[in-house]
Amino acid sequence: MSNCAIILAGGEGKRMKSDKPKPMSLVLGKPMLQWVISAVRQAGVDDICVVKGYHKEYIEDFLEELDFPVESVYQKERLGTGHAVMTAKDFLIKHSGNVVVLNGDAPFLPAETIENSLRQHTESGCAATVISAELDDPAGYGRIVRDENGGLKAIVEHKDADEETLKINEVNSGAYWFDCEQLLKVLGSIKSDNKAGEYYLPDAVKLLLEQGKSVGAYTAECSDAVLGANDPEQLEELNRIATAKGYNC
Repeated sequence: MSNCAIILAGGEGKRMKSDKPKPMSLVLGKPMLQWVISAVRQAGVDDICVVKGYHKEYIEDFLEELDFPVESVYQKERLGTGHAVMTAKDFLIKHSGNVVVLNGDAPFLPAETIENSLRQHTESGCAATVISAELDDPAGYGRIVRDENGGLKAIVEHKDADEETLKINEVNSGAYWFDCEQLLKVLGSIKSDNKAGEYYLPDAVKLLLEQGKSVGAYTAECSDAVLGANDPEQLEELNRIATAKGYNC
């Protein structure tokens, strides 16, 4: 049994005003993707697959310069996070342990959170564990709805949330641990019957819950774990935060 990681790095990031994939945008002079890979390796996970898409040559050149091996797969059509993981299906099949799925443009998710969430995931025997964070202003994020025992009951997107659910300040970070075998069982059942016509990874969590599988949520130690950047101003803010808090890659 071995643990592995899939890092989603196919995004274009149109508002970044750059011809590079969004995860190649720099925080303190290093691509956000490098921050994510470093955290994964510091957490003791060395078997990594990067899902590339927009201008994949930038990702390929970056990975070739690393002094350790990282696999990559090409998501030709970018049809959502679930579709991205489907693209890495062959990588998943090779593993019998757990997989952490991370966004390549969320540079401040630390190794500590990856390790601690895995510990909770394995000790509780969950099929999936969502990494969450508590925010003062959760607007725009999917809410974590827990059951009476503290387990995950649902992930409710902001646009679908009722007044009571909108009061919840625990949100989905977009990072997940899955049991590889359980994820493979539901991956092909994710539907694209939504307005965007895309396959969303949270639907894998929903399918596992519908099957009666145990699903948990681990609250990150710091709310910065959810931070990303969609435009140059937000990227500048990430650089400011990294400098002010002494973050390093």
